Amino acid sequence: MFEAPAIDWYVILPFVIVAGWGVLLMFVDLFVSDEQHTWAPWLAIIGLFAALVVSVTQWNNGGETFTAVGSTPMVVVDNYAVFLNVTLILAGIFSLLISINFLEGQALDKPEYYMLLLFSLSGMMLMGMANDLILIFVALELLSIPLYILSGFAWPKLKSEESAMKYFLLGAFSSGVFVFGIALTYGATGTTSLPQIFQQINVSTALGIGAIAFLLVGLAFKVAAAPFHMWTPDVYEGAPTTATAFMSVGAKVAGFAALLRIVMVAFPHVGDAWVGAVAILATLTLIVGNVAAIAQSNIKRMLAYSSIAHAGYILIAVAASANSPDGVSAALFYMFAYLFSNLGAFAIVIAMEKNDDQGTALDDYKGLWKRSPAMALAMAVFMLSLAGIPPTAGFVGKLYVFRAAVEANLIWLAVVGVITAVISAFYYLRVVYLMFMYEGEAQIEAKPALRTAVVIMVLAVLLIGVLPGTWFTLAQEAGLRGMQLLAGG
Repeated sequence: MFEAPAIDWYVILPFVIVAGWGVLLMFVDLFVSDEQHTWAPWLAIIGLFAALVVSVTQWNNGGETFTAVGSTPMVVVDNYAVFLNVTLILAGIFSLLISINFLEGQALDKPEYYMLLLFSLSGMMLMGMANDLILIFVALELLSIPLYILSGFAWPKLKSEESAMKYFLLGAFSSGVFVFGIALTYGATGTTSLPQIFQQINVSTALGIGAIAFLLVGLAFKVAAAPFHMWTPDVYEGAPTTATAFMSVGAKVAGFAALLRIVMVAFPHVGDAWVGAVAILATLTLIVGNVAAIAQSNIKRMLAYSSIAHAGYILIAVAASANSPDGVSAALFYMFAYLFSNLGAFAIVIAMEKNDDQGTALDDYKGLWKRSPAMALAMAVFMLSLAGIPPTAGFVGKLYVFRAAVEANLIWLAVVGVITAVISAFYYLRVVYLMFMYEGEAQIEAKPALRTAVVIMVLAVLLIGVLPGTWFTLAQEAGLRGMQLLAGG
């Protein structure tokens, strides 16, 4: 006889708030005229702040739920999940703040945008809490489908339609690959529960190796790792820039959240089966992302390849996590730092962009220092952080990642990371050079909401860079304590 698993609502409350708030926006929209759209983003931000508060209270106070009779919990909220939930919710809040006036100017200010963002965000949060491959797949689709729609939100612009179609087709293919990996895992172990896979997996069989390979490929697409990155530049360029900003952080953090939990809970004892593959993926991703970014003349495409490159740095930490106690912590810290650096850069891009994609060429940034010194300085901080130059958060993030690689005896991979980081400095500093060393007619329009977000993100980038100890300690508590508890079943 079937027995429904008991539900601990406090454990999943942040997820319920975010998803439920999206439903609330749908109902509110029924009773508000089409001309009054200004309520939607602020109501969404209130909901995210509520979810953020609840998430913070779960630090060292989480739990587990959806435990079937004789099985393991499908949802686990440990410090690892809490850290990721806070990171993702902050990404959602800043994405909303930088979206408000841009969407109005582009005639895209519709409540549906904010509903879709909340639904996608709820799927991202579930990725970090899922303790079962089936639930990870459900979360993957929950985050992906709204992103497909957001990519085409600027309809009838052809670039937006093209980006949505490419993202959808390749996303559907990658989901199929991931599901096939789940099927192989079930065939090899008789379960989809991560702790039970840990007990049953046998990588000496073709099923075991195939399962790991297909799961890795499925998630590599989501985090835009080479050679599964083909969708990224076109989608980033064609989608509304606010949607691009959100997916550049949210989808990447969510993808790595699931990948880290899978390899550290289900496959930590068979590192020889996946560390080499992840290291090769990291190398390809770093080279492709950083080299291709040099040739870009459009800043959205440049940041697309930049995003690919940053996936490579996080993959270094993933590869190191099998043999370094700080591998997971380094990945978590890097994603937290990347949140502020990348969203901050996109905030300036949004302020620069005009209708019909005007203002997105690199040459459009010439002379920005004279037109808007504050915004130029902010963009310089974000570019320096993405390049990994002190005293920014990006520098410390790369330092922790390379240290973890050395601890894991992946010195060659750390060397690749350092060399490609030097290469990346060229295209990041090129933006700074254009802003400060050229005369130009750069036009920027930054409204209060966007300016507020930029100021906060600049301060965060500098604070994390100057005082990284506290933040890395939190990442260690999330990475070590949470994973040790889970690995024990």
